[in-house]
This record gives sequence, structure tokens and C-alpha cells, in this order.
Amino acid sequence: MSSGARHALSALAVAALPVPAVWAQGASAPVGPLAKAAKPPIFVLNSLDANVSVIDPVTFKEVKRVPTGKEPHHLYLTPDEKSLLVANALSDTITLLDPLTGDVQKVLTGISDPYHLRFSPDMKWFVTAANRLDHVDIYRVSYAQPAGLTLTLAKRIPTGKTPSHITIDSRSTVVYVSMQDSDELISIDLATQAPRWKVPVGKMPADVFLSYDDRFLLLGLTGDKFVEVYDVRGPKPVLVKRIETGEGAHAFRAWGDKRHLLVSNRVANTISRIDLQTFTVVANYPAPGGPDCMDVLSDGKTILTTSRWARKLTFIDTVQGKVIRQVKVGRSPHGVWTLDHAPR
Repeated sequence: MSSGARHALSALAVAALPVPAVWAQGASAPVGPLAKAAKPPIFVLNSLDANVSVIDPVTFKEVKRVPTGKEPHHLYLTPDEKSLLVANALSDTITLLDPLTGDVQKVLTGISDPYHLRFSPDMKWFVTAANRLDHVDIYRVSYAQPAGLTLTLAKRIPTGKTPSHITIDSRSTVVYVSMQDSDELISIDLATQAPRWKVPVGKMPADVFLSYDDRFLLLGLTGDKFVEVYDVRGPKPVLVKRIETGEGAHAFRAWGDKRHLLVSNRVANTISRIDLQTFTVVANYPAPGGPDCMDVLSDGKTILTTSRWARKLTFIDTVQGKVIRQVKVGRSPHGVWTLDHAPR
């Protein structure tokens, strides 16, 4: 199918997915390299190798690589945590993986340049950022049987240059998207799929994060050393603070206590922890090799980060404040996810 034909598709039918067995509840574990794992595997997306590394959390060894589409960039667990989505930007596809085994559940086709992706909390909307095509796509989500999960394109919205990261408010009403090459931030109403506002921001904005009360939006500036904080309650956002974290402030990950937020500083090779009540940095951790996406283990003290330029997954003990382990993965590792995570 041609690229134009793929982009013309407006509805995607996905067969209903079986609920994976939960080993801790006494169900039979899958046979294979992960069978003896006491915890779910860790997944690392290798953007330049077009695959995902599956890492055993007990031996800390890569047990297999799962092929994906071309140039995958971000991983995202569905809100029900039954599927791990891999956004394959250059293939116009999304691969769904079983987060317990790494097995492919389904491949969605006809999705235009999915670079970043998010479900709304109420699971009624699905949003993708077409990074190289300068638009955002909003899909309606339904669960009509027998087709199962269905995504129907509701609106394609032109944006500024290179839409990058997406966040959605807790009420599932507003989408915020950064545009890394035009230095802008856009807000979109989900009900009408109409832009609410678009404003200039700092250099090369990347990840976006909303405070838990939806009052403040934090924006990582990869082209600078700051996280910008905006009050988004009014008709237009108001910049209230610039938090200095480190050169190349890039990706966010909630700490798990609804008070603290991590940001990876890709150029500075550090990760900063921000207090969301005071908007100050309260800790910094070493993160060599160009830290990118992160996850926090359920122990509440271990950060996983992809070391983008070192082809490694890095484990950081935040109590000791040091790197405790690195695992070799593929080229340009980007996303990292595991079911064994602290609250988000």
C-alpha cells in the first residue's frame, strides 16, 4: 500500500486482545527465557535498529529483540496496562506488545507518522504527533464488538514545525503539544478538535507534563538548560518560572508520590528531581550517555533511563546517588517501560 493510501485510512479495527496471565496470581507463566522471571520484563526501544530489547529483570540480560516498524521512537502502555504500544514513525504503524512476554499482539496500520502518542485518561481519545509532517491527529476510541478496539480519525490539525510531545489533562478535555523546531506550544480542545491557543516558548521544547491539579504545565527545553512552568488556567498560558536543571532538559517521568518530577538533561548527562510544590530542583543524579526516556521501578528508588548515545540501559540508585548497572541494548535507545513501575 502506498504512503498516500495509508494516510487516507480513517478507521482502524483492532481485534479484542486477550488479558495476559498475571503470574503473581498463580497463573501459568509462559515458557521461554522469561519463564523464571519474578517480575515483568523491561522493554527498551532501539530507534535505529527498528526493534525492542526485552530484558530479564533478574539476570539483567537481553533475552530477545522484537522487530517493529521503521524508526520507532516512543513506548506507551495503554491505561489498562494490557498492551505496550510502539510508535513506528517511518512505517506509519503502531506495534502492540504483551507487556508480560514481549509477544506481538497486533500491528495497527494507516497511522500517519506516529512519533509520540497518548490515550486520554477516559480512553475516549487517542492522539498522535506526526513529527516530520507537522500535524497532530486525534482519533475517537470505541469498543464495538466484534471488532473490539476501534480508532476513528476525528481531525488532523496542522501545527507549527515538528510536533514533539503530547500531554492530556486529567479531565480528558485538553491536549497540549510542543513543537520543537518552531519553539511553540499548542493547546487543543478535545471535544471540538479545535486549537485553543498557540504561543512561543523557549528553545527546542520537548516533553510536556501537567501538574496533578491541571493548573501548571511544565515544558523541557532541549535547546537550553531550563524547564519552563506555565499557568494554563486562563485563556492564554502565563510563564511563571524557569527552573534551571541542566543542558538539554528533555523528558519527564513522575516520581510516583504526586509531588516530585524527574527530568532528563540529555547534554548535561544528569537527571534532576523537581519539587512540584516549590518548582525547585531538590536532587540531581548522574546519568551518562545522553539520558532520554525514564521509568521508575516499584521500589521507589531505582531510575531506569535509556542512554541514547551509549547504546545502554542505565540503572540509577537514587539513595546512593550513583549508577549501579548498565545493560547493552541496540542503537539509539529511546523509550523504556516495565509493568514493575512506581505510580505515574
